[in-house]
Amino acid sequence: MNPAWRKLDSQIRSQTGQRGALWARLTAQFGALTLSEDPAESEFQEFEQRKGHLREEIQILDAETGDLKQQRKNTPHHIPVKELPEEDRFTRPRTERKHFVDTINMIAYRAESSLASLPREHLARNDDARALLRQAFQTEADLTPDPAANTLTVRVHHLTQAAHDEAIEKPCAEINATQTVFPGANLTLVFKLGSS
Repeated sequence: MNPAWRKLDSQIRSQTGQRGALWARLTAQFGALTLSEDPAESEFQEFEQRKGHLREEIQILDAETGDLKQQRKNTPHHIPVKELPEEDRFTRPRTERKHFVDTINMIAYRAESSLASLPREHLARNDDARALLRQAFQTEADLTPDPAANTLTVRVHHLTQAAHDEAIEKPCAEINATQTVFPGANLTLVFKLGSS
């Protein structure tokens, strides 16, 4: 999207909002302007003058908005990337960085796929496995290191349903069987379900 068009559009929206607020305020003021039953000529002239000032304020705002709308109409909505100003251009990641990020994403996806295969047999629908894992990853957990036993217990709090708890217990047991050591701490990870 053209940044110049987007800026004009934003200004038009802002002025349209201002006009609505001004219109409400002026309508209230105009409604408050009343003439006495038998107005004198000076009172009538003052009434017309104030009414004219209120109309003039709205006309000025409408004219400014009209100018902005015309500018927006004359400004292309979309422009090629090569025509973007330098400060609005996208920076392309270097090829090596992109390959590195893609590799990390692929490793994470494969790990998640492998992990998702564990609770599938305990779920009514196979498609629920990834959603269950996302829920487990977002659930709070208590970390309890035990240097004497060389363990780090990760106690995952209960999930939203008892069926989910049952489905997540099997992956926890299988991960525990691998005797995975937490990097840099030399503590074996022990996963358990339920708050302490």
